[in-house]
Amino acid sequence: MKKGTECVHAGYSPANGEPRQMPICQSTTFKYESSDAMGRLFDLEEPGYFYTRLQNPTNDRVAARIAALEGGVGACLTSSGQAANFFACFNICEAGDHMIAVANIYGGTFNLFGWTFRKMGIDVTFVEMDADEAALEAAFKPNTKLVFGETLTNPGVRVLDIEKFARVAHRHGVPLIIDNTFPTPVNCRPIEFGADIVTHSTTKYMDGQGVAVGGVVVDSGRFDWTAYPQRFPGLCTPDASYHGLVYTERFGNAAYITKLVTHLMRDLGSIPSPQNAFYLNLGLQTLHVRMKRHCESALAVAKFLESRPEVAWIEYPGLESDPCHALAQKYLPGGSCGVMAFGLKGDRARAVRFMDSLKLVTIETHVADCHTCILHPASHTHRQLSDEQLREAGVRPDLMRLSVGLEDVEDLIADIQQALDKK
Repeated sequence: MKKGTECVHAGYSPANGEPRQMPICQSTTFKYESSDAMGRLFDLEEPGYFYTRLQNPTNDRVAARIAALEGGVGACLTSSGQAANFFACFNICEAGDHMIAVANIYGGTFNLFGWTFRKMGIDVTFVEMDADEAALEAAFKPNTKLVFGETLTNPGVRVLDIEKFARVAHRHGVPLIIDNTFPTPVNCRPIEFGADIVTHSTTKYMDGQGVAVGGVVVDSGRFDWTAYPQRFPGLCTPDASYHGLVYTERFGNAAYITKLVTHLMRDLGSIPSPQNAFYLNLGLQTLHVRMKRHCESALAVAKFLESRPEVAWIEYPGLESDPCHALAQKYLPGGSCGVMAFGLKGDRARAVRFMDSLKLVTIETHVADCHTCILHPASHTHRQLSDEQLREAGVRPDLMRLSVGLEDVEDLIADIQQALDKK
């Protein structure tokens, strides 16, 4: 199926007389006829459902749709995008391990890796996304377990050279994990460029309406964990909590995602409600249509801002003048997303006056849904970071993040123009 058809149909095919819309299984538990039947589920000997903290039919069907869109063998929904990134890394990392992450990532993820992971005994080295392969090689240690990056950085909207990072990661026998939230699989499928694990904050474009927080981890099924059994003991050696089961032996190329579901979800339980999964499914059904509109409108707004004398700089990979335009043509030929970053000439007060003068565009913490919104990361989402840490994360102090929604673009440009005209 093409991507648009997968958005509507993948993961759920009703049989004769069954609901056309994916049903909500709003139940914590499931009934079985015998103790032995349920016991086989707990031993992972048979597929099925026994407690929604691990799996739920609604959640699984939506996860299967996203796995199909990304070209993976399986996926698991999480309670948030932050939870997705945590689980994706923690599934193969433990105290005493090391990981590498691109510095130019979302501030919340930067904090997760730089502070919380280090408190858990997992060391993290941050590297620049435009570093050459020699510089990336120098970041590896004997205990490195993974490399992490974002297809499009948040909030800087810079394009990652996925193939470069995949080459280096694979030379060292570790997987590449890519957060693909902004492009969505409609505009980029990182697995096709060498990524092994893909994550999303489904709260953003996949939901599209700003109604349900969520995340997802997608397993490509392509990384050979058995080639490095000592490096990935959680997957390649017996799990005492499941009677000595070895995930790679029992589940083959789905070992990674199976362990995430049956082990981490069992113990940590960061699941979405089936109701929220249902909302996400509604958003997925129109994702391919909405992303095209987001990209078309964002490019028009970006060209308008580029032409204005009040604008000091703008970053949007769809612009021919953008330093990431060539990479965007390679990885995002159909468009990137509706998000851009720009700064105005003058001090921070000038940016505040501009934002406060907007009438249609709203100041929000959120991004990437049907409403156009704006924020100043240094004052809002990234305010816990110092100026030095902001620069390390690729965030300029004057940066404003504009997320172009689904309104008529002429109305958006008129609103931005009247706000710029106010001195």
